[in-house]
Amino acid sequence: MAGRELTSVRSPRVKAARRLAKRAFRRRERRFLAEGPQAVREALELPGGLAELFTTAEAETRHADLVRAAEAAGAPVLRVSGEIMAELAQTVTPQGLLAVCEFVDVPLAAALGTSPRLVTVLAHVRDPGNAGTVLRTADAAGSEAVVFTDASVDPYNGKCVRASAGSLFHLPVVVGPRFEELIADLRAAGLTVLAADGAGKLTLDDAIDDGLLARPTAWVFGNEAWGLPEEILRHVDDVVRVPIHGRAESLNLATAAAVCLYASARAQRA
Repeated sequence: MAGRELTSVRSPRVKAARRLAKRAFRRRERRFLAEGPQAVREALELPGGLAELFTTAEAETRHADLVRAAEAAGAPVLRVSGEIMAELAQTVTPQGLLAVCEFVDVPLAAALGTSPRLVTVLAHVRDPGNAGTVLRTADAAGSEAVVFTDASVDPYNGKCVRASAGSLFHLPVVVGPRFEELIADLRAAGLTVLAADGAGKLTLDDAIDDGLLARPTAWVFGNEAWGLPEEILRHVDDVVRVPIHGRAESLNLATAAAVCLYASARAQRA
């Protein structure tokens, strides 16, 4: 099934794919790497989303349906050895399938033009694993867009792509706006902007009881270690903290995001 077989890490196709591990090359080519059968399957759902597929002989046999689908979509399928796959993959145990995918992000105007009721904003989030997990959580909770501000990690980072578990391909993702400009657009789209931060005077319980979460809402989540900077907290509509009823000092970013987003999802569906 696979077309040309590549036998050297010096192959131009292999070298071009390897360069996508670096953000500068991803930006220039507007392509990124997605590893594993689930990511390949999700990329194939987007017309033109999968640009190229690398596969080992074993994976080609095991995932023959995906290889056929890639060929049907017009994407070159290239067979490589396990050694070359190990050079391409960014995991300790490669799964034998690696897709070169086209960027999927959309302009902010397109994401907000559908009048979303729930938007997730990552501001100053630096850990790609956490960012990917929040993206996956936002997808599960029904968020209609996820925004990565200019101060946040690249959503096409390999670790972020893996942590999103395919959700990167499911919902509109916006990359790079400055928060100062973003907040005006969020409000113009009819969204109440809430920051999740431990310094908030308003608790999540208060926000639920007051009916605040029933409104169209953009939740802003900040850095894993130090939360959101003062210049962001000053400009949002409310700062909300998740109440801690036990002795834990705080919740991690992904957990706090899940609690807040699902609270909004429940309130909006009530």
